[in-house]
Amino acid sequence: MNTGVRRPEDGPFTERTPRVVAAKRLTRRAGRDRAGRFLAEGAQAVREALAWAAAGRGRVYELFVTDDARHAELVRAAVDAGVPVSPVTDRAAAALSETVTPQGVVAVCSPVDVPLEVASRGARLVAVLHGVSDPGNAGTVVRVADAAGADAVLFAGDTVDPHNGKCVRASTGSVFHLPVARSRSADEVFAACRAAGLRLIAADGYAPEDLVTADLRGDLTRPTAWVFGSEAHGLPDEVVASLDASLKVPIYGGAESLNLATAAAVCLYASARAHRA
Repeated sequence: MNTGVRRPEDGPFTERTPRVVAAKRLTRRAGRDRAGRFLAEGAQAVREALAWAAAGRGRVYELFVTDDARHAELVRAAVDAGVPVSPVTDRAAAALSETVTPQGVVAVCSPVDVPLEVASRGARLVAVLHGVSDPGNAGTVVRVADAAGADAVLFAGDTVDPHNGKCVRASTGSVFHLPVARSRSADEVFAACRAAGLRLIAADGYAPEDLVTADLRGDLTRPTAWVFGSEAHGLPDEVVASLDASLKVPIYGGAESLNLATAAAVCLYASARAHRA
């Protein structure tokens, strides 16, 4: 009977095994784009990927595991779902990993992103990342948006790939929880938000008004797409001018500014609270 796990006598895959070599190409954006697949590394990400696939929202093509990984429940879940499980050597796992200490469990998945109109349809709270190049920051914002109950995260313009390994890890599996969409055209993203009835608000540290004032006035009860720029440069002036409003997070102490993920958490939770009030 086929259990879905390669037989021990076959020996584990090495870093030179063609399937591992093909999977290693997915650590680069060009490889992911060509193959239409990406890697989810670590127990938490793999667990969420398998649940995502079981819900019919995507597919897990293969699970690579080392002998020392000790994630029997993930192997059982993969086998039960008909996902091939391939033992690999530690060196092969390291080749598929972008971390200093690989966890020894990696899933090959179909992309998580959906069309813009699907992600924004019926949404009341959306996070838009514009020109965010750091994958750790982007993944953390996805995690924050998920925690705040946002309906989608949209990657606009020259923003990091949501399937980047560091982005997936920083999201702690949240890329599998809520719709993610992306477009090289920021104008296309903004148009999709407006078509969905969302008010576009720039999170801008130089805005003349802060979100507390806007919240007290009741502005945050409206369906909203918060637009966040890069941590280093924020949003370009022309982008801020093209949106419906701009708000800053008030700084009451001596800090010069907030980092991207913290500012996103404050803004998204302010809207989430207003929607639930």
